[in-house]
Amino acid sequence: MGIESIIHFIQDDAILLMLLTPLLAGIFCAWIGTRREMGAISVTGSMITLLFGLLLVDKVLANGSASALNNFLYADGLSAYLVLIISVIGLLANIYSVSYIHEEYAQGTIDAGRLRLYHFLLNLFLFTMLSAVVANNLGVLWVMVEGTTLASAFLVGLYDREESVEAAWKYLILGSVGITFALFGTILVYFSAQSAFQNGAGSLNWTDLSNPAIAHLLDPSILKLAFIFLLVGYGTKAGLAPMHTWLPDAHSHAPTPISALLSGVLINAAMYGILRYHHLLLASPVTAGFSANLLLIFGLLSIGIATPFILVQKDYKRLFAYSSIKHMGLIAVGIGLGTPLSQFGSLLHVLNHALSKALAFMGAGNILLKYHTREIFRVVGAAKIMPFAAIFFFLGTLAISGVPPFGTFLSEFLILAAGFSAGRYWISGFVLLFLAIAFAGFIIHASRMVFGSAPEGVVPEEAPAMRLWPMALLVFLVLLLGLYIPNPLHTLLQQAIAAVNVP
Repeated sequence: MGIESIIHFIQDDAILLMLLTPLLAGIFCAWIGTRREMGAISVTGSMITLLFGLLLVDKVLANGSASALNNFLYADGLSAYLVLIISVIGLLANIYSVSYIHEEYAQGTIDAGRLRLYHFLLNLFLFTMLSAVVANNLGVLWVMVEGTTLASAFLVGLYDREESVEAAWKYLILGSVGITFALFGTILVYFSAQSAFQNGAGSLNWTDLSNPAIAHLLDPSILKLAFIFLLVGYGTKAGLAPMHTWLPDAHSHAPTPISALLSGVLINAAMYGILRYHHLLLASPVTAGFSANLLLIFGLLSIGIATPFILVQKDYKRLFAYSSIKHMGLIAVGIGLGTPLSQFGSLLHVLNHALSKALAFMGAGNILLKYHTREIFRVVGAAKIMPFAAIFFFLGTLAISGVPPFGTFLSEFLILAAGFSAGRYWISGFVLLFLAIAFAGFIIHASRMVFGSAPEGVVPEEAPAMRLWPMALLVFLVLLLGLYIPNPLHTLLQQAIAAVNVP
């Protein structure tokens, strides 16, 4: 086989190779089990995964879609967009992990067995999330979303402390209950599809259901009932209120790199499932307004519930967890508004939030390793203890607060502008008010932690470069997206919007 044939094979099967890489990396980590080699394997695996992910994105940009294994795996603009986010955050979290989790090993927080388990489950977690967003069959999507729960629940309880084990069980139980609702909704969609196909066999393949000739024949009454179950089910994993109660505990007790993945990537993968079914309801005038209104209701409820907890929060990792609930609510509101501008803003916010939240959690992890506490009032003067890490942490807090010129400001502005332009004044006014209140809370908390006199007994020492470079890159990316959206990304966003809407 010549070089050209190899390149052609890689391009054609990038979607399959992308999935195999983290799976094999996890297996090798479990098999080899030495500290230095596990870190190298995980980072190398994530680099290769990102490479295949970029090849997949390039193919989707050129052809509109990509598939493999006889259409069992399928990616359109929305899938490729999520693949890009998962691959980028996955690589940066893996690089950060090399220093973070191994320092915890050196401090005796975890033993060699849990270190091996961490690297195995981290790569398995990435595999399940990537598989979810490229699964053509909506039943397989459900299986892989459930797989993310199983992989990440053990990571939440990695420290084997009473509070972390409790958080892991709470996450596992509530996530499983939610995903059971999603299963029932999936079954209802299949039942609705039976009458739409000539042979009466039905199908759960996205490429079949999204066909306008089929989508128009789906039973609207059954679809409405199905979407309620699906929104509750996948909304539980996405952190939408009032199904959000697992999220603050899981995000605060998980290892910090996993918190970055849970908040920046996992909840987006769950929202991806909601968007797929929202597309099906948009195909019929009878059901289009139904799903949009539900997204608006749950989105506004999430923003309204999360904001007061941000103001009174005493744990900075839980602070960022409640921020995730607020941001997912904002994304749901933008999709529910249903205008091209609001949808563009929402999908752009998916990326901006993922980058900003990964940055904020990585900063929180550096502070946790230095101060050995998650309590806000016990952290002060971080800028004098670890200047670069503290600055990046503060910038991450500003980013998730929507301060210009960060990308989050741009995407939030687009959603609000779309709402006011569409005459949805009370919705936009509500969102703007609560965004302003949350901003005040974040500034107060972050300023108290970063500035001031350094406490006695905390030795000034900068965080290692392996934990600073991923944060520096995240700062650059979220600033770049606030000032300029590269043409390939803009094109991919347009294709993702087209995948949500109905032609």
